[in-house]
Amino acid sequence: MAQTFDVIVIGAGPAGYIAAIRAAQLGMKSACVESWKTPQGEGALGGTCLNVGCIPSKALLESSENYERVTRKFESHGISVSGAKMDVARMMARKEAIVAKMTKGIEYLFKKNGIAWLRGHGTLIGKSANGWQIEVKGDGPAETAEAKAVIIATGSKARHLPGIPVDNETICDNVGALAFKEVPKRLGVIGAGVIGLELGSVWRRLGAQVTMLEALPVFLGAADESVSKAAWKIFTGRQQLDIRLGAQIGKVDAGKKGVTVEFEQDGKGQRLECDKLVVAVGRVPNTDGLGAENVGLKIDARGFIEVDAHCRSNLHNIFAIGDVVRGPMLAHKGEEEGVMVAELIAGQKAHVNLDTIPWVIYTSPEIAWVGRTEQQLKEEGTPYRAGQFPFTINGRALGQDETEGFVKMLAHAKTDEILGVHIINTHASELIAEAVVAMEFRACSEDIARIVHAHPSLSEVLHEAALAVDNRALNM
Repeated sequence: MAQTFDVIVIGAGPAGYIAAIRAAQLGMKSACVESWKTPQGEGALGGTCLNVGCIPSKALLESSENYERVTRKFESHGISVSGAKMDVARMMARKEAIVAKMTKGIEYLFKKNGIAWLRGHGTLIGKSANGWQIEVKGDGPAETAEAKAVIIATGSKARHLPGIPVDNETICDNVGALAFKEVPKRLGVIGAGVIGLELGSVWRRLGAQVTMLEALPVFLGAADESVSKAAWKIFTGRQQLDIRLGAQIGKVDAGKKGVTVEFEQDGKGQRLECDKLVVAVGRVPNTDGLGAENVGLKIDARGFIEVDAHCRSNLHNIFAIGDVVRGPMLAHKGEEEGVMVAELIAGQKAHVNLDTIPWVIYTSPEIAWVGRTEQQLKEEGTPYRAGQFPFTINGRALGQDETEGFVKMLAHAKTDEILGVHIINTHASELIAEAVVAMEFRACSEDIARIVHAHPSLSEVLHEAALAVDNRALNM
């Protein structure tokens, strides 16, 4: 006999496990289907983000940044260090320990909230009197579970390029690039977006010569132009990342001595030789094998499940959240959609404002923004005022020796409502939260300008940027 539930979530990444927890909190009998296994063959919750994405990459970023601080930055503080070495195996062990702690933490939360973990791959197979039927195929015989409501949270996978076979040994996606056993002397990266920059930064700090091939003619086109220009100078200057824009990839050959990439730039054929190659050209929704055709679930040409503003699909009581639906492929966006959908199923009113989802690139310095860019406002014809203030004259930034970057605030020229905030600084991921709160409550730049910010603190730069919108910055 099939197990029956109020809610079954397919996928236990950030969107899925949060949806399952919130549904359980609201009194629903909940289950979560997940087939992920570690390299050791053990089941694991957390999906791509916790296992081979957000969490392990941030662990490696921090380790590499600490190494660079010791070898390059501490001297200005009067700290001399000689003979510093990076133990890659130990760095990787630390990363794995963090991943294990967090995935085990989700297991604990499932037990605490009475959520059943259905171990295996979930496929929609039909509908019965008890609700939607899902086949769960794991190591043993396939089982069937039923639920009144289904939340699809199957996430995304790395996009691969035709003719470039990824083996995660020599040619890698995010999975292989997070598991190198040693620092490659020459690292090639196809793609200079978020993933490419973060992974390239890790190995550049540890000593690799990094060359990045980006197909687009512009750098970080989704970011505000002033931020992307500043980032370009930093990454290609002091950080010595060799970024080639407008690079059209041709033939890629992998051999015993490494990888050869043929590409064209500015009409000229060129060749890149590297020891390892990382393919970081974005991600695609993971809807293969979901069984959409069995029940009539609508999926568009790009593989995304079609949903409305509340993540409802075309089928009654089937929802989809996170990377498999429209909107940014960001873990925190998926989490909030998971909460929203669980509350909607429980009969509550809930929503997610996609216009106030923060974006973060965890390079050093970090890049973060929320809302619209200046170029978007120009294209829309929206009247606006801009205020910008640098970290170079902020006391806390000077004390931390982290003065690169600025805060830029964009506000409506007539109403003064904040339309976008853009930050480039080592702590941008933390500073952006104030801007998100302000925009969610439709605050004006004057509201931020009149709030007292602690001195000395990095948040004062946000304060000064708000003042600058009205041409009254106090410290410049």
